[in-house]
Amino acid sequence: MQWAKVLGGAVGAAALLGLGILLGHFAIPKGADPPVPSVSVSQDLDLEILETVLGQLDASRIRENLRELSREPHLASSPRDEALVRLLLQRWRDPESGLDSAEAPAYQVLLSFPSQEQPNRVDVVGPAGDILFSCRQNEENLTGEQGGPDVVPPYAAYAPPGTPQGLLVYANRGSEEDFKELQTQGIKLEGTIALTRYGGVGRGAKAVNAAKFKVAGVLVYTDPADINDGRNLPNETFPHSWHLPPSGVERGSYYEYFGDPLTPYLPAHPSSFRLDPATVSGFPPIPIQPIGFEDAKVLLCNLQGSLALAAWQGALGCDYKLGPGFLPDSVFAGSQVNVSVYNRLELRNSSNVLGIIRGAVEPDRYVLYGNHRDSWVHGAVDPSSGTAVLLELSRVLGTLLKKGTWRPRRSVVFASWGAEEFGLIGSTEFTEELFSKLQERTVAYINVDISVFANTTLRAQGTPPVQSVVFSAARQIPAPGPGSLSIYDNWIRHFNRSSPVYGLVPSLGSLGAGSDYAPFIHFLGISSMDIAYTYDRSKTSARIYPTYHTAFDTFGYVDKFVDPGFTSHQAVAQMAGSVLLRLSDSLFLPLNVSDYSETLRSFLQAAQQYLGTLLEQNSISLGPLVTAVEKFEKAAVALNQHVTVLQKGNPDPLQVRMLNDQLMLLERTFLNPRAFPEEHYYSHVLWAPRTSSVATFPGLANACSKAMNTGPGSEAWAEVQRQLSIVVTALEGAAATLRPVADL
Repeated sequence: MQWAKVLGGAVGAAALLGLGILLGHFAIPKGADPPVPSVSVSQDLDLEILETVLGQLDASRIRENLRELSREPHLASSPRDEALVRLLLQRWRDPESGLDSAEAPAYQVLLSFPSQEQPNRVDVVGPAGDILFSCRQNEENLTGEQGGPDVVPPYAAYAPPGTPQGLLVYANRGSEEDFKELQTQGIKLEGTIALTRYGGVGRGAKAVNAAKFKVAGVLVYTDPADINDGRNLPNETFPHSWHLPPSGVERGSYYEYFGDPLTPYLPAHPSSFRLDPATVSGFPPIPIQPIGFEDAKVLLCNLQGSLALAAWQGALGCDYKLGPGFLPDSVFAGSQVNVSVYNRLELRNSSNVLGIIRGAVEPDRYVLYGNHRDSWVHGAVDPSSGTAVLLELSRVLGTLLKKGTWRPRRSVVFASWGAEEFGLIGSTEFTEELFSKLQERTVAYINVDISVFANTTLRAQGTPPVQSVVFSAARQIPAPGPGSLSIYDNWIRHFNRSSPVYGLVPSLGSLGAGSDYAPFIHFLGISSMDIAYTYDRSKTSARIYPTYHTAFDTFGYVDKFVDPGFTSHQAVAQMAGSVLLRLSDSLFLPLNVSDYSETLRSFLQAAQQYLGTLLEQNSISLGPLVTAVEKFEKAAVALNQHVTVLQKGNPDPLQVRMLNDQLMLLERTFLNPRAFPEEHYYSHVLWAPRTSSVATFPGLANACSKAMNTGPGSEAWAEVQRQLSIVVTALEGAAATLRPVADL
């Protein structure tokens, strides 16, 4: 195992000091500050300023930002990644359109790369040891951008080195149930190589599941049925359409958790304690390597064995069989597959870039807006579409700031996170380093990662309190394209749900752990959201945009296929800008805590309907949970009434501050760091991972799923009771937070 230390402790210490100064003292007035507009403690959202900002966000500037950002590959910690750090600092320090301050704190983190000296290989090896077929080691150079020296070959980050060889089996999506199905079919899995397809379970889970059945190695490919609506021919795919070409390979991190693997719960400074890499949990236990579907076709269409289930079939143009091994009449008869992985782990410095606008009235309250900067290759869609929007929004706000036209009520922090693709590393290290300060002072976190998957409709995800501010922004902004619909009206046509409170509304999705919002919501309990434009899911079965994490995700791909004219990028910039200003400038925070009541009532009803009888049979009552939900609903209604009264009057600034703190801190009350000891960083009792199919409180649902086949009085049923108590306590604490501050 090779190690490379890029920078020493002095640099890390300097970065730590710089970050402490940056966030610890950005409320202190500076002599060189731009002119400050008149400040009042009752400063509220200025609708004229809001309209000015929305009107100045320029699609052509976003396009040029994207051209520059995606001009070269910028893998985390690469020279180009560091060049983009300098570009962001230059923009945010610009005397005409910059921010109050900007810094780039670095962390020393464990990353994984393929060996340049020994490229990873996948070969079909004949009975005599001769190589009969080799999978591509690089994607086809279709536009002149896929063959450069900085294009990292396809690999599975954090997969261990090894050279397993065995008979090939087809294991569908690599879930535990898929491998059990192969066993049911009488297939001996020990020592085999499993060919799997993306989707169904996480990348790393495919290797974890395979290892449970003593599989020696894993291959992963993207099936055209899952990404291309079945199209698999070169003339049907990029560069002739937006579909994934046959040689395209999805790269990605196969690390199970997020944050730097060696410093969980600690910021990755040079002086921090580090785990032994050999003992780190969360890495794939066996070698795994991604390949393109043109190579997967050669392997899969020559397999022998039973016909795979109908649900396991795909669009490679042949019947998918299970193996093991190849057909006796094929050119691969008697052959095995060898997977040679030579990945290495390295300590590298990776930087976040932070740009700050100090608040005029409440500088100690932060509205955070972030996106990651690093990509697997050119990363025009992921993540540079988001960074292009980030730079344009910060330019418009910075220009108003430098002219003295505007300063927010609360502080605004723009962030460009490093090493997200390896496991949300930059954002997680930031939350670890400033845990207490961020928990005490952060109003909300806005994430715009991929800003445009496609150009049909808005797709927003978030915790319930942010629903109202997202809806307000969406109602204000015209949807791109012909017609006079607002973004809200267009959104509701494509994604909607029936609300018992509001009727038909757009669907606000929930947050998992797919981007940098994860440490903010799951670890810190900060109300968070993710904003993007996407495609019409009724017209495609694609699980994501087709060139995701490949060398074909280029500026030309976006410019020609994803968003010609960049009007959807502009719409996302307007959405994010409107939400940001409403959160940073409104006298009363636009967070509606009553919207949590609908979620809690839905979770309760699901628990009663699907788990109630089972719980009663084991002498566990949902009565305390019913009471806790009712307490929350009552407290939320009372708080909303209090807000209405204050808004109609001339409230004392301290009253407003106390009320806003109740709104801000509600999300924190749902944290319990001991609720899920087996899950790193997950402590939010409402949004932790749920493995059960019952859409209710995740800890309760998961515990019931494990306990249902055990006897009364078992440890599993004790865990059900513990999880129920955890939820009840959290809801009672949330209700207490919403009650009048003096009411103990």
